[in-house]
Amino acid sequence: MLPLREQYPKVPHSKIALFAILEWGFFSNRAGTSDRKLSRVPHPCRVLCGKGGKLVSLTLLCLAILSTSACRLDMHIQPRYNPLAKSDFFPDQRAARPLVDGTVARGDERADTYFYTGKIGNEPGAFMPFAVTKEVMDRGRQRYNIYCSPCHSELGDGNGIIPSRGFRKKPPSYHIDRLMKAPVGYFFDVMTNGYGIMQDYSSQVSPYDRWCIAAYIRALQLSQNATMADVPKGQEIPSKAPTFIDHGTGATLPREAPAETGKGEKE
Repeated sequence: MLPLREQYPKVPHSKIALFAILEWGFFSNRAGTSDRKLSRVPHPCRVLCGKGGKLVSLTLLCLAILSTSACRLDMHIQPRYNPLAKSDFFPDQRAARPLVDGTVARGDERADTYFYTGKIGNEPGAFMPFAVTKEVMDRGRQRYNIYCSPCHSELGDGNGIIPSRGFRKKPPSYHIDRLMKAPVGYFFDVMTNGYGIMQDYSSQVSPYDRWCIAAYIRALQLSQNATMADVPKGQEIPSKAPTFIDHGTGATLPREAPAETGKGEKE
């Protein structure tokens, strides 16, 4: 009987060894096989090495099979770098490579540069990129109270809870002349890139929400610096205190009575 190496010259060694073990185990475990027949069954090591080959223990053979089977480089085992690892291939020795100039993430083209920067050229813009509605103002107020009011306060005067508890630098009031004259795009730019010791909020607040906050800041400035000329026609100053149908229990909100029209009819 020819050794398997001679029968299958193009088959890898690891597979030949596996064939030999399977063949030997099949014949040795076959029911009704006599000892005389088993003596004629070639040992797997002898099959691999030929008639005059040296016998090797089955344990060493199995170890050899396991070691050769691990020498594969398929797609699931690829040469790679660990995150932020050192690399001798690149001049700066950084495996993490920066994005190529001009790379655009899918779905993030940002063709409207003003919407994402708040600037026209290098100067902040003085207009909103979309119409300001009640929904926009409500969204701006909600986002402002979450991200801005801890420092700037809900009135925008800079007396938030953080500076009042000893923060070393108090933020400026939105009602000073410099910020009253600042265009709306300036506030968007500060939220996007930060200013002084204030960090940027570009990762926490989306561009749309930043514009909503900028619009709400304008409303805060108007609320604290309004004149009689800014009061809508027909509105009393000061406004009447609201009346309630139900003042609530603490667990429920109070219910305000419907407002009355000029003819004495309820809206």
